[in-house]
Amino acid sequence: MKIHAQALLFDNDGTLVSSLASVDRCWTQWALEYGITVDDFARVELHGRPAAEIAADLLPAHLVPEAVARIEKLEVDDVPNDGVQLLPGTKDFLDALPADRWAVVTSATRRLAEARLDAVGILPKTLIAADDITRGKPDPEPYLLAARELGVDPAHCVVFEDAPAGLQAGRAAGMTTVALTTTHQAHELVADLVVRDLSALSALVSDGGIEISVRG
Repeated sequence: MKIHAQALLFDNDGTLVSSLASVDRCWTQWALEYGITVDDFARVELHGRPAAEIAADLLPAHLVPEAVARIEKLEVDDVPNDGVQLLPGTKDFLDALPADRWAVVTSATRRLAEARLDAVGILPKTLIAADDITRGKPDPEPYLLAARELGVDPAHCVVFEDAPAGLQAGRAAGMTTVALTTTHQAHELVADLVVRDLSALSALVSDGGIEISVRG
């Protein structure tokens, strides 16, 4: 299978990098501090959504700003503690792309996203973070904003995601979607293409765009 595109849009956590251990440590600590139970977490969608929206689902409105600042601090402070690792294939795949043909589109705050990306040596020219949008994934706003920043028609963009919320956002934006089974099983992911991670793909760049192929 080959996919043709003008721009590639990548989720970060679970797509380019793994921060699961850090997320588990930090959100467990946060939950203890705010009295959030396992049952409370079970009733809300967590993965791929901005922390502000998760906090708003779990806490009274007057506590949300303070709680969001707290989880951001916990996660940023945890980055040096082996809090993020490159996923297989990330470096080679990104190295094959011109800087103006791809963007990172994350539900994390800009401060947290930059800390995690810097820790593994990824320096995107274009980064869309939770600070830049009013509605997070699964709303299409983050991906539509990324397409606009790159000057590319959404129909000519490909979204790379590991979470159902992110894939829903990509589809709603009218983009081709590629799912990675790094955090969810294949049957949980609705996408045009499902692969294990970026090591399963290659990218060929030409004046006509980018051709993405599944490695044989």
